[in-house]
Amino acid sequence: MQRIHPWTIKWLLPVVILLSVLLTGASAAAADSDASDTAAGAAIYVIKAENTVEPGLYQHLKRAYKEAEEAKASRVLLVLNTLGGRLDSALEIGELIRSSKVPTTAFIEGKAVSAGTYIALNAQQIVMQPGSTIGAAAVVDESGTLITNPKTISFWTGEMKAAAQLNHRNPDLAAAMVNPALTLDLKELGRTKAKGDILTLSDQEAVKVGYAESTASTVEDAINGLKLSQPLIVNYEESALVKIGQFLTLPIVMTLLLIIGIAGVAIEFMIPGFGAPGIIGLCAFVLYFFGHYVAGFAGFEDVILFIVGLLLLVSEFFIPSFGILGILGSISLVSSVLLAAPNPKSALLSLVAAVLIAGVIVYLVAKRFAHKGIWNKFILRDQLTTAEGYVSSANKSAYLGMRGIAITTLRPAGTARIGDARVDVVTLGEFLAAGTDIVVVKVEGTRVVVQQRSEIN
Repeated sequence: MQRIHPWTIKWLLPVVILLSVLLTGASAAAADSDASDTAAGAAIYVIKAENTVEPGLYQHLKRAYKEAEEAKASRVLLVLNTLGGRLDSALEIGELIRSSKVPTTAFIEGKAVSAGTYIALNAQQIVMQPGSTIGAAAVVDESGTLITNPKTISFWTGEMKAAAQLNHRNPDLAAAMVNPALTLDLKELGRTKAKGDILTLSDQEAVKVGYAESTASTVEDAINGLKLSQPLIVNYEESALVKIGQFLTLPIVMTLLLIIGIAGVAIEFMIPGFGAPGIIGLCAFVLYFFGHYVAGFAGFEDVILFIVGLLLLVSEFFIPSFGILGILGSISLVSSVLLAAPNPKSALLSLVAAVLIAGVIVYLVAKRFAHKGIWNKFILRDQLTTAEGYVSSANKSAYLGMRGIAITTLRPAGTARIGDARVDVVTLGEFLAAGTDIVVVKVEGTRVVVQQRSEIN
């Protein structure tokens, strides 16, 4: 049985422990943050949502609303300034706002279009900054092209109308913000929404049609408009740990960590003994999962799946499995990376790019240090040439002309003693009895040809 490579015990176990400590620390930090309390019923939580609507924004708002609920805040002022984003994330945020125990006032500071409009419609109140807009919620693909699939339009129209009706707003206006095929007479505004257009409302228009309660120039003005008695204003800020996690989950950073992780581990497996590539590679994976964990995307199960995959890959080098362990390990590693990411499709693209770039790096390193590669343990690299002292069989040319005696009857093959050696010999066809004196007349490779000595005397 082969001994487990020292790298496995020396580096893998400490890194696993480090990952566990980091994740446990992140959980404790989150718990400490959640435990913060303010005066019951007196706080207004100001929460900013100024990014693209995507899973990261949902996780940010989820943490913020949780803290506001635990602080027993009287209201959340959600500051919106977004051009939209993913519909699935918008639906999750809408559900978060509707189900929260703390009522929400959405303050549109700039724009709340597309998915941002849906988020605002789920708030109990909407306050708009002068010059801001709401609407233009038609569904588009990643390239910005309008989606005309009737099922998609019907679904999103229904969601927008339901959000509008939830807080007694005109659902037909919400539908006109989604479906370009609709026409609508906007009597309050003195204009018509024509077929082919997408409805967008300015701050003043939104107030006129009842989509916004009022306008306010600043967050302070919006808070004053709520007319609460001496409210305690809490500006929600993410913890430093979460900000680090958000940085580590940026697409470019995520891809870079995957490149370093894959290349480092692969180099350590293929050219063992260096140590540094394996440590750096595993640390990159630790940062990848740590970032996704504190950002709220990954759980312990994703980390465990990654560790299991790594152990399976290591086992493939020491336990004959005809590649089964290696395949299962690879599947576990890929699955853990994709499951930990907020967007599996984006994560898959990052993983493919990382594999290709890491492959080039590993190739160059392996080529440079080929003499130390693990494959040298399985491949015979010595050239078995005569110049190197290797021969395929014993050299019998020295027997030519030597005399000997037949030990066995030669029929025509047999055994003879030539000098001090027993040699397999053959005659030219005649039979010679044992004890006959012979002489070697020809040597062809391993074939020694003899004749009776009296016949050539």
